[in-house]
Amino acid sequence: MVDIDGSEAESENRRQRKYKADLAYFKFRPKDYPTPDQARRLYEDSPCFGFDLDTIRFDECIVGMEKMPDECVDLAIADPPFGIDFSGKGSAYNRNSDLVVDEYQEIGTNYGKFTKEWMAALQKKMKPHASAYVFSGWNHLEEVLRGARLADLTTINHAIWKYQFGVFTKKKFVTSHYHVLLLVKNPNKYYFNKMEHYPLDVWDIKRKYNKGEKKNATTLPTDVIRRCIEFSSKPGDLVFDPFMGMATTAVVAKGVWRHYFGFELNRNLAPIIEERIDNVSLGQDYITLEQRLEKIREEGRRKYKSAYNTFLLESGVESVARS
Repeated sequence: MVDIDGSEAESENRRQRKYKADLAYFKFRPKDYPTPDQARRLYEDSPCFGFDLDTIRFDECIVGMEKMPDECVDLAIADPPFGIDFSGKGSAYNRNSDLVVDEYQEIGTNYGKFTKEWMAALQKKMKPHASAYVFSGWNHLEEVLRGARLADLTTINHAIWKYQFGVFTKKKFVTSHYHVLLLVKNPNKYYFNKMEHYPLDVWDIKRKYNKGEKKNATTLPTDVIRRCIEFSSKPGDLVFDPFMGMATTAVVAKGVWRHYFGFELNRNLAPIIEERIDNVSLGQDYITLEQRLEKIREEGRRKYKSAYNTFLLESGVESVARS
């Protein structure tokens, strides 16, 4: 019999242990995740930004950004106007037009010129480590990419948000996605906290419809905005939105211990914005790391049952694995 020392025995065990695909999914932990108490303290201890935080001003965003101090924004989320003849009231959108708030404002000038100007202004307000998520339909994607390049913003990801528009077409494929550009000021130094083991650049997130409620012509789902905020900011950071709309960015930011600030042109949205923000308590949607991991593993259990059982066995939960 040949004796095998500890290190050799461990190596032998690793060789004999069958590789289990997707096991890393269950062992994943985000690198940076404050406790709820730590998140609250980070929020309360945020530095003075030189203007009133957690407010939305009814002003044109380029004019408004001129009044902001440079390099004050940690994360920007921008869903600019479509640049098409759109009011959200058309019958093709399968909604009650009486519930769509009037005065949705489209671009009254050259879309490329407008995009170049607001993205250049945004770049100056971003901190060196800051990121920006910019949403775009396919019709003006070229102008948005050009605007980012001219503003000296680097594209890190070109993600796709997949969802059903619900607009029937006869002579072309039905549009069922939205472009999401992750842009950074410094490609060698920007904040990104992986909140999943294998985050894809295709986001299959359904839109939730609240029947009977007043709405803007276009509004992003909270789950889409939360994904941007959680991956690219920390509690206490300032999240800026130059096109606030119904203030979804503000609602999500407040719920996960981030500060918000932004601009909106349509004053008719003011009562809706106020009600939505008032209905959210500070930090109400911030969950513990254990709760997040439990949710991730529960989703993984349905996808990777064999790897999940192996994870439980290695974690010393053999009885649960057998059941």
